[in-house]
Amino acid sequence: MNRRQFVGAPAAAVLAQPARRDYRNVLLLIADDHSPLAGCYGNPVVQTPHMDRLARQGVRFSQAYCTTASCSASRSVVLTGLQNHANGQFGHAHMPHNFHTHPAVQSIPRLARAHGVETGVIGKLHVNPPAVYPWSFESPGGSKGGTRDVHGMAQEAERFFRQIDGRPFYLHVGFGDPHRSGGGQGFANDRAYPNVKKNVYSPADVIVPPFLPDRPEVRRELAEYYQSIDRLDQGVGFLLEALEKSGRAKDTLVIYMSDHGMPFPGAKGSFYDSGLQCPLIVSTPEMKRRGVVNQALVHWPDIAPTVLDWMRVPGPDYSMHGRSLVTILEQEQPPERDEFFFSHTFHEINNYYPMRGIRTRRHKYVRFLYPELEMPLPSDLFASPTWQGIRERRDPAMGQRRTEAVMHHAREELYDLEKDPQETTNLGATQTAVLAELRDKVRQMRRQTRDPWFIENQGLG
Repeated sequence: MNRRQFVGAPAAAVLAQPARRDYRNVLLLIADDHSPLAGCYGNPVVQTPHMDRLARQGVRFSQAYCTTASCSASRSVVLTGLQNHANGQFGHAHMPHNFHTHPAVQSIPRLARAHGVETGVIGKLHVNPPAVYPWSFESPGGSKGGTRDVHGMAQEAERFFRQIDGRPFYLHVGFGDPHRSGGGQGFANDRAYPNVKKNVYSPADVIVPPFLPDRPEVRRELAEYYQSIDRLDQGVGFLLEALEKSGRAKDTLVIYMSDHGMPFPGAKGSFYDSGLQCPLIVSTPEMKRRGVVNQALVHWPDIAPTVLDWMRVPGPDYSMHGRSLVTILEQEQPPERDEFFFSHTFHEINNYYPMRGIRTRRHKYVRFLYPELEMPLPSDLFASPTWQGIRERRDPAMGQRRTEAVMHHAREELYDLEKDPQETTNLGATQTAVLAELRDKVRQMRRQTRDPWFIENQGLG
């Protein structure tokens, strides 16, 4: 496999490798569909004391983004450091979608296991094949509620820590919250979970984001979403407690993140910041400055280099598409972290909507490969009361965005995020110099990452 890196330095320069095998540990906690809605991210309603405490003990990234707002594809980026059009996990892993990462890809667990590190996964993984993502310990989640039995997942982590008996580890914990349940109906709040306090939120208290209509069914769904985030936060607390009890916290890097943003129309499955922006909180035992708010533009290809760098595990024999965050954790405004590329192709097999783009501090440029298609909604969003209400009323607007503009796009779109943070107005026809500059950067990225959809002589450049 020969992939060239477009963002950042070569992997050999990013991942300084020691001669001895003094590997350190990583606990990665990844939520399912969690936008940065938490106390530490400025939401005064949802209660997230454990995420807030982790942010006080480490660093909170204020500008962290996935590169595709789709579950399997995004998780593959996290675990490989490659854009999903390069790693082959173009869409969902489970049947009938059945997308698979390319066999030659060297994932975090594959590299870690090859160098004597114990690898564990608890809960949701959602990537294939097992040969690319090998684990020495696998658990589907808690015994009394799967990936939403957050206390049971912490008990599984305790079992993992006992089993590895002091050896170095990478433990990947995939929560089911706050994803929708039951085909888009609800957020699995209709039952009790062991050792979890059931905190119910009032629809009157939630904050309706600017990209959604302020309707009763939207508020009801947001209240359910908040309750699921609350349960997720309790799970974060249980896992951090399990780590402390194991005695391994003193040499373990902890990452809390999400695969992508909230499961609502105009977020999940889209290119908008409402779907791409995510929480990212990192803590290490070696940090001297704590409670840092880091304003770097970081993206999910940075996670794998960060994990390997911290663990002192050699990287793959090709360059990844991100850069380690280890050296900038205690900085507020690191240099040369002012843009990133994103790439989306599939969600489900029938949700085909390939797009590539770049986000800078000021602008976002998106190249839609098949603009004649309608932007599809993931099936759980389509079935949701929020979307069904919009359809039945034929609402002309979804919050500040026109419904028609959300569902249909031009070949190229350009947004001024400083003046238009909700991405409502395409400036492509008026800002031709900026458009040309960003178009060229995206074309160069696609060439260098060998995007299979990049065919210049067929108009797909």
